[in-house]
Amino acid sequence: MTFPASGFDERYRAISARDTRFDGQFVTAVRSTGIYCRPSCPARTPKPQNVTFYPTSAAAHEAGYRACKRCLPEAAPGSPAWDIRGDTAARAMRLISDGVVEREGVPGLAARLGYSSRHLTRLLSTELGAGPLALARAHRAHTARMLLVGTDMPISDVAFSAGFASIRQCNDTIREVFALTPGELRARRRSHASAAPGAIDLVLPYRGPLDASGIFAWMAARAVPGIEEVTATSFSRHLRMSGGPAWFEVRQDETARLHLRARVARLGDLAPLVSTVRRIFDLDADPLAIEEALCAHPELAPLVARTPGIRVPGSADPHEMLVRAMVGQQITVVAARTALIALAEALGERTDSGLLFPTMTAIAERGAEVLRGPAARIRAITGAAAALADGSLRLTVGDDGTEQRAALLAMPGIGPWTADYVRMRVLGDPDVLLPGDVALRAGAAAAGLPGEARALTAWSERTAPWRSYLSAHLWRAAPVRPAASRRASAAHPAPTAHPAPTGDTTTKETS
Repeated sequence: MTFPASGFDERYRAISARDTRFDGQFVTAVRSTGIYCRPSCPARTPKPQNVTFYPTSAAAHEAGYRACKRCLPEAAPGSPAWDIRGDTAARAMRLISDGVVEREGVPGLAARLGYSSRHLTRLLSTELGAGPLALARAHRAHTARMLLVGTDMPISDVAFSAGFASIRQCNDTIREVFALTPGELRARRRSHASAAPGAIDLVLPYRGPLDASGIFAWMAARAVPGIEEVTATSFSRHLRMSGGPAWFEVRQDETARLHLRARVARLGDLAPLVSTVRRIFDLDADPLAIEEALCAHPELAPLVARTPGIRVPGSADPHEMLVRAMVGQQITVVAARTALIALAEALGERTDSGLLFPTMTAIAERGAEVLRGPAARIRAITGAAAALADGSLRLTVGDDGTEQRAALLAMPGIGPWTADYVRMRVLGDPDVLLPGDVALRAGAAAAGLPGEARALTAWSERTAPWRSYLSAHLWRAAPVRPAASRRASAAHPAPTAHPAPTGDTTTKETS
């Protein structure tokens, strides 16, 4: 399987220049050596006639190639294509990284995507060069390498944390992919891990630049005490994984590296947790490509220069994100945070280590006792929680964006702002604009763009497929209003095209 000639030429120029921007977006297989590399590999550039490009390392594995020991292509950041694209292959890749194959097998993955196992295998093999089992296997190999190099975990724990069914399966896969035993791979690391016993400390790769301070500030404004803690250089939270309660902390060190510390109740939850953290911090984005596209418009160049490496934070849990978005409709960030704190303190699940966000069942059954505000909005929130709890409404990172939006809009009390906001945060869709958002329109006006919803929507089409990042810059550009003005705005929100329970088309970015 090869790319079209134009794609080949572009990729060959990238590997000739050893361009790190392309790391994780494809791999280079060299027939004369039998290995595959990341685009920035420092080895001598192979001759074009010896090169085949593959979209995934799994495809290179299936073709009989092994990973380069020099550049370790599995250590590259993930491909941004799985967020940019919304097709079946991209949805499958998001679900595979979320651990669906390990928990539910290929039939479970196929059912989530609406295909038979045979058809899904055929589709992914054609599109990505490997079937779902091979893609999941490559993801396990990547996780195992990361843990072997970044932690002092026993190799047996590494095997099960990476999702392997046995230690032998892990050993065989590591040998096949890397041509090294797990012990030899660990011995090649440059420094020893320094995490305390029982904790995991990993370095998270990403493409720079990264506006980490902006992410931490965004999280600080929305943190729910007991569940989340934020400083100027760190974010930690408790969350519920399939195997039980988990905790993680991401902190930035003095060299701008991001470190992840984590604790999980079940070792198999570690790989999905790492994928979740990468989505929360939007670490697979390609900021240089995004900024190049946005800077093509003179109005946006100053915003990009002011905040290089801006990210669009994702969600820790899709169900929680929907509740946060619905609570935040038409009120300020401060008011939404106050309501969420009350909800968490009253209905959250307390564990030995901390507080977990309330389950959807708890919100459905008792949310009306805790939530304050219009009765219609409270009914909408508890109704959505009930639908999520009984499965009549599904919300996952592998949803089709159009179908997810339609399902949300069909729910009482959910309008376009909430549906699109959830799509931005849960799916990581890079091309979402919220023209009904008051703060976003204020930022647009301050930047010299149209401040009216319809005109802004029309103007924004020229920035596709990066309108989520345009939104992030416009939110950052919004003038800070005096406290009295904010209170008045919250008490008397702008008129909308719908009644209060469904009219979130004019609101303020909150959750």
